[in-house]
Amino acid sequence: MPVAPPADSPSTPLGLNGSADGWGRSARSLVPELAFAFAFRAACYAFMVWLALWAEARAAPSLPDAVLAWVPYVAWVDRYNYLLWLAAYVPVALALLYSAPRRFCRYMVTSGWVALARGACIVATGLGPVRGADVNAGLDEGRRLAAFWNLLSPLGFFGGGAGVYLTKDLFFSGHTATTFVLLLYVWRFPRLRWPMLAGHLLVVATVFFSHLHYTIDVVGAYGIAFTLFFLREGDAKALLGAPRL
Repeated sequence: MPVAPPADSPSTPLGLNGSADGWGRSARSLVPELAFAFAFRAACYAFMVWLALWAEARAAPSLPDAVLAWVPYVAWVDRYNYLLWLAAYVPVALALLYSAPRRFCRYMVTSGWVALARGACIVATGLGPVRGADVNAGLDEGRRLAAFWNLLSPLGFFGGGAGVYLTKDLFFSGHTATTFVLLLYVWRFPRLRWPMLAGHLLVVATVFFSHLHYTIDVVGAYGIAFTLFFLREGDAKALLGAPRL
């Protein structure tokens, strides 16, 4: 008797397939999972933004970067890199939600943990701007609170608020980590894997050409994002279990 493939395996058609990981007749049961996933991700993002703004108030040194010394700064890439990130990220995320909603929920929770890890790293590192002066050193509580609410709004964040309030280096690269985690979650879907891989590589390229992050931010993003993905989705017990003698 043939065994049905897993609900989110590559051989399962994308779309409303009615399988265990699809919408089907159990759509109502997915509502609490989706609500928790979105709420958790939003809360983690807000906490990360607050930590980033706290770090903005500290004076911090800028560092030399051997890669950026050779990569030219391209102003229009810097201006539109967040829109390019959205274009690479949002359509694939929505496709994952449509085709495998429970996998999408796991992805959202993992992304929340990535945001928390990033906030902790930002507080721990304290690196100065990749480009320009450290203009936000000494940022007072009132301006920080105003910036916080501005950055929680999509209109404020993508309307230029990020460039005004988040001028320091934010270790690790959020552009790299978010698109890489999504790539890991859609890897088993060929129709989503290749567009996401292309989008991820494009986003990483914009990070360098906009001089948005140091090179170490991109390297660190891969290491931390993959570690958190493995802890959520891998067989940690098999890896950490006692060896057979």
